[in-house]
Amino acid sequence: MIQSSELILNPDGSVYHLNLKPEHIAHDIIFVGDQNRVEKITQFFDSIEYSTQKREFKTQTGYFKGKKMTVMSTGIGPDNIDIVMNELDALVNIDLETRKPKENLTSLNIVRIGTSGSLQADIPCDSMVMSKYGLGLDNMLRSYLIDDISEKDMEEAFIAQTNWDLRKGRPYVITCSETLEKRIESDQIFKGFTGTAGGFYGPQGRVLRLEIQDAELNSKMDSFEFEGIKMTNLEMETAAIYGLGKLLGHNCLSLNAIIANRATGTFSEDPYKAVDALIAYALDKLAE
Repeated sequence: MIQSSELILNPDGSVYHLNLKPEHIAHDIIFVGDQNRVEKITQFFDSIEYSTQKREFKTQTGYFKGKKMTVMSTGIGPDNIDIVMNELDALVNIDLETRKPKENLTSLNIVRIGTSGSLQADIPCDSMVMSKYGLGLDNMLRSYLIDDISEKDMEEAFIAQTNWDLRKGRPYVITCSETLEKRIESDQIFKGFTGTAGGFYGPQGRVLRLEIQDAELNSKMDSFEFEGIKMTNLEMETAAIYGLGKLLGHNCLSLNAIIANRATGTFSEDPYKAVDALIAYALDKLAE
């Protein structure tokens, strides 16, 4: 039995942070970072049957074209992803009354919809990127046993080409769900190699008043290449989602609307339109 200190439940029996019970979620789930973006997606639903929020975690479940879906905000960063992924898994794969894992496990389909900046000139503003790989520059996932799910050759190449300082932790690379990749892909969308940073400023090479450990890291990431694969964009959640998804047995895919291009120094003339286009694309694909 899982102790109450390990799996914390609210007085009403819902999981601690998400404030959800098993009947409140669908098997197809869309992640967004910003809680205000939840309703940007669910405004297209035919109906909404459940809505709740606790802290930055806002959830709405309803129907789009007859398909039951859940939209959930995760907040920012790998640490929040650790909370969201583990509590979602508990909702479907742990009996919350007996506190024991179920014999028959359920796989959720989880699609992240976010915004990002492109690192390559040939991926322009207003395009869409599907993350084929997630590169984790944080240390959160290293709390788990990930050797069997990580792409070690790509990790070694990244460490060597960027002269990565291992005192910051060892980067990890995880692939997306092939099932969702085939379900979502089309000639409208680029496939990418997405970096996941553990912070917004120093970890992504931004300098305000503090010097950073490697001032050249961004240019090194821009030029990284492994068997023809280059880094396409940088954000703060994808690799953590992919890693925990694989460990827990869920299908995960990350999609980003590109609203800036660092290689060309450009920014989308209408970033809201780019995000809306990605939302419409993802909803239609999930409803098929």
